[in-house]
Amino acid sequence: MLTEILSRKECANCRVCCVFDKTDVWEMPLITSDLAARLEKDYPEIKLKKTHENAGCKVIDAEFDKKGLCTCPLLTEKGCALGEEKPYDCRIWPFRVMKKGNLLLLTLSPVCESVSSLPVNRISEFAAKIAPKIFEEAERNPEMVKNYEDGYPVFAVKER
Repeated sequence: MLTEILSRKECANCRVCCVFDKTDVWEMPLITSDLAARLEKDYPEIKLKKTHENAGCKVIDAEFDKKGLCTCPLLTEKGCALGEEKPYDCRIWPFRVMKKGNLLLLTLSPVCESVSSLPVNRISEFAAKIAPKIFEEAERNPEMVKNYEDGYPVFAVKER
């Protein structure tokens, strides 16, 4: 979906979206119950835990290294072990669908330097193009939508 503005090579060389510290661990992808069942079967060494805000979803139980970083255990030399079956958060990164009151927001993570460095009008045009599909998925699976965090630029809004 995002290859129009972000090449696979840029993603593969960066991988910032797969590494978390204690301040951004909230950004770990939400894992639906279907995917959680598959992970528990195929990757029993990966520990999952329930989330407080998003009933029905789980997240990977973060294990931090000595530098205070947690790398997603599904990240391999070739990218995500799950391929196209990866969590929705990962498939739409660096965009995020968030909620604020009765609004769904399509936001952009400021952490992705490749996309953030693009002209704002190019990001806006692309966001307008993908927003309907992202909002549709968010309405089908509202448990996957995280609360809005300050500092995330909003590129599309939909009332729920």
